[in-house]
Amino acid sequence: MPSPHSGYVTDTAPGRGALRAARSWLRSDAPSLSLNGPWRFRLSPTAYAAEDFAAEGFDDHGWDDIPVPSHWVLQGDGAYGRPIYTNVQFPFPIDPPHVPDENPTGDYRRHVEIPAAWTDAERILLRFDGVESLFRLWVNGEEIGGASGSRLAHEFDVTSAVRPGDNVVAVRVHQWSAASYVEDQDQWWLPGIFRDVTLVARPAGGVEDVWLRTAFADGHGRVEPEITADPAAFPVTLRLPELGVEHVWATPADVSPLDLGAVEPWSAERPRLYDATVASAAESIALRIGFRTVEIRGDRFLVNGRRVVFHGMNRHETHPERGRVFDEEHAREDLARMKRFNVNAIRTSHYPPHPRLLDLADELGFWVVLECDLETHGFDHTGWTGNPSDDPAWREAYLDRIRRTVERDKNHPSVVMWSLGNEAGTGSNLAAMSAWVHARDTGRPVHYEGDHTGEYTDVYSRMYSSVLETEEIGTDGSRAPLMGCTPAQGARQRTRPFLLCEYAHAMGNGPGALDQYEALTHRFPRLHGGFVWEWRDHGIATTTPDGTPYFAYGGDFGEVVHDGNFVMDGMVLSDDVPTPSLYEFKAVVQPIRFTFDDNYDHEQGRDRRHDHVEITNLRHSADTSDLRFSWRVEHDGTPAASGHLEIPVIPAGGSARVALPPVPVSPDGETWLTLDATLAADTAWAGEGHVLATAQLDRSAPRPVPPVRPRTDWRPSDGTLALGIAEFTGGTLTRLAGRPVTGPRLELFRAPTDNDEGTSGEIEESDASVAGISNATLWRRHGLDRLTTRRLAVERTPDALRVLDKVSAAHSALSVTVESVWSLEDGELELRVETTPSAGWPTVWPRIGIRFDLPDDDAPVDGADWFGLGPLESYPDSMRAARTGRFSSPLRDLSVAYARPQETGHRSQLRRLTLTSAGSGILRVTALPDTRHRRPGFTLSRHTPQQITGAAHPHELPESSTTHLIIDAAQHGLGSRACGPDVWPEFALRPEARTIRLRVAAI
Repeated sequence: MPSPHSGYVTDTAPGRGALRAARSWLRSDAPSLSLNGPWRFRLSPTAYAAEDFAAEGFDDHGWDDIPVPSHWVLQGDGAYGRPIYTNVQFPFPIDPPHVPDENPTGDYRRHVEIPAAWTDAERILLRFDGVESLFRLWVNGEEIGGASGSRLAHEFDVTSAVRPGDNVVAVRVHQWSAASYVEDQDQWWLPGIFRDVTLVARPAGGVEDVWLRTAFADGHGRVEPEITADPAAFPVTLRLPELGVEHVWATPADVSPLDLGAVEPWSAERPRLYDATVASAAESIALRIGFRTVEIRGDRFLVNGRRVVFHGMNRHETHPERGRVFDEEHAREDLARMKRFNVNAIRTSHYPPHPRLLDLADELGFWVVLECDLETHGFDHTGWTGNPSDDPAWREAYLDRIRRTVERDKNHPSVVMWSLGNEAGTGSNLAAMSAWVHARDTGRPVHYEGDHTGEYTDVYSRMYSSVLETEEIGTDGSRAPLMGCTPAQGARQRTRPFLLCEYAHAMGNGPGALDQYEALTHRFPRLHGGFVWEWRDHGIATTTPDGTPYFAYGGDFGEVVHDGNFVMDGMVLSDDVPTPSLYEFKAVVQPIRFTFDDNYDHEQGRDRRHDHVEITNLRHSADTSDLRFSWRVEHDGTPAASGHLEIPVIPAGGSARVALPPVPVSPDGETWLTLDATLAADTAWAGEGHVLATAQLDRSAPRPVPPVRPRTDWRPSDGTLALGIAEFTGGTLTRLAGRPVTGPRLELFRAPTDNDEGTSGEIEESDASVAGISNATLWRRHGLDRLTTRRLAVERTPDALRVLDKVSAAHSALSVTVESVWSLEDGELELRVETTPSAGWPTVWPRIGIRFDLPDDDAPVDGADWFGLGPLESYPDSMRAARTGRFSSPLRDLSVAYARPQETGHRSQLRRLTLTSAGSGILRVTALPDTRHRRPGFTLSRHTPQQITGAAHPHELPESSTTHLIIDAAQHGLGSRACGPDVWPEFALRPEARTIRLRVAAI
């Protein structure tokens, strides 16, 4: 039978009992005890288990130990249930506020020794910083109260229940509750006490709460204090030692603003903090404050009077072993990594993080959009019927969540905007939240993307708007309608600052078009950048039955409903490895821009006059005094000269035109000039010499491409012959330089990326994609993954072989004609492949390439050296991080271990490639440009695209005894269609005739 007390599980009230009002998370010298550590634990399958466990004398010896903080589903090797991943779906029936009787419920117990000295405390509070999703608390058998709001802090007054010496604390945690309906964020459902638990002795005459609002203007600082304390606690003293401030407020009525004179401002680039204390006779509270003023002026978002451009990331709290349990060392390195990749902003998607993270953001320097713990996305399935956002019964729960968000973190200078939540529709409860924030904090604006018409928020925010739509938003006087807006509402929204709270969905290999979005922020000041979705993959470390480790995603734990690998959408892999997309982001948003004044005469191969470069400082507030500028010249990737550029200090927003050094030009190779902006000294997040920005200039002398030698003396052949280092049977290559090789085989398929499989978002006016159908579906429909060949002709001359093939798929009338010509040219073996599609291909192609299979021999191919773009993979709409140079890599590092195997490893604009084995060269391939000066790319892998497509996880890829080399005349772009726009038309690969021309030599 249900417990008579079980109704609280479906109660929408946010708390009950001795729950205290929200206040700041403060560093106080008041006594406290951490209750982190081992607790006794029992898991029940329903919420109706007996509550006798809360009694003092209950025997819990049969229970297990579990660490606090932790998630019980990540403990005990599956003994306590398994994680569940959903993005939008509710993992329980949509029946608000009810949840199923099958409701995993964890009971926790521990003994606490309270010092005798605590009898002097005025109150004793028990603080929980994070419990998912609903909990009740008992102390010494006395029920104290309960609360919901998983990522929010809750304090209970336990003064009457505790005593000196031994005490028993008991907590019951339910995985599902009414609160689960408003915590439907795109993440794993991970129940348990996952943040700190602390017992606090509040002294008589202590300071309950402090808010030191700060402002900065005209070089001067201002503090507007709010002190919450009993009148008997006064006098209260504010100390700012660096500023020589020691100000005493004798009574509450004396607390008033202080003008402090000259101070250094706080910004994300120069996060200047001042140590402060606020003390009564009984308690001292330490804070670190930063002086900055946040304002909206017209359609500009300003900090300290200067426009902010957010180069941001959406950041969940996630770790492959700990889940959302906070680890400060890991978090510090995580934020330092962000700084090293030119990230300057964080949206705390979609809840307040552990409070120490914001201390780190203050210290290291980030603009933070702090989001409330609120999302009701699953109601999208019902057309938003029953959505709590407009139901008065849920209003207090909504208001409690925003109060606890703002009050806890109000002292942080890094927090420049409050966000009401995410994907919760719209309604009066959200408007009430906004009204409360506006009344409570006039110094920060309010954000909520779902307020498309701007009824109750201060900035215009969107997710995944296309490049074209984003441009329309930035354009003055545009008549284009805005999503969900009447013309009048759209006109109002265009008067506000615009930001993309989510864009560039970084799932798997991608996204593309980062540079196009960034360019818009420079063209249209109303556009303030945005936040990539998202920072990190959420893989959970697990193993197969035979012990093989891998990172699990949705469905890997047998969930009834799940959203697959949609949780693997970060710019950092689950094991902290940055993806190529993060390097692309770094290059696109680099804070120093180099614009070359290129007067090089490429026809004559000489300077007409000394060249210059314009260096622009795109930073918000920092000048370039902390940077060094260097240059180097490489000939075919080999260093030839280097030095430093002497430049004046450039203020934020300023530019300087600087002369370039004389560049020695190679007469028989390519000459590239590279400029770097690097840190001049160590910082808290990177060492001296760390590269912030780079640019390259091609200074190569012109070199003719060997012409194609026409031949007219072709005669039929059986195609079995030797030609230089190549051997052929029936027109098919069988050996190169004495080792087995087969090919070239036309390859039009790539293992679909997550974006190739996506159907969401706009298709950017591309007539080669189909709305609502993924490109990958169309590729499979047209048989690109299962092409077959019919040989039409084999011909030869004394020094050449010509093979003509028709390539098509079963049950398809579409085809590609492939002409392959092998010849000896100037003593070298040359291959020229001409591909010509038939008429009628209705969709984009993933690639136009040729594949060679190199079976393992005595010396299996296990690496590559190349001259071209590198060092990481690059694609047509993701090229900014790639530079021209000479690179080498073992085979295993040429691919990225995306959580779901997919296309990876393509290097663009190849000049020369050497295949290696055990560090020694085997074959050298020289790529010649086509008649339009386009260069091919290459991919080297142990698996074919078809094999990669068949694996759901990296460990499922089959054992291979062959290395596969694909030379691509072209690749389709990446786009962001997994959750955003498709590939921009310029980078979409439509079926077309292409040429690949190679020279192959033995080493």
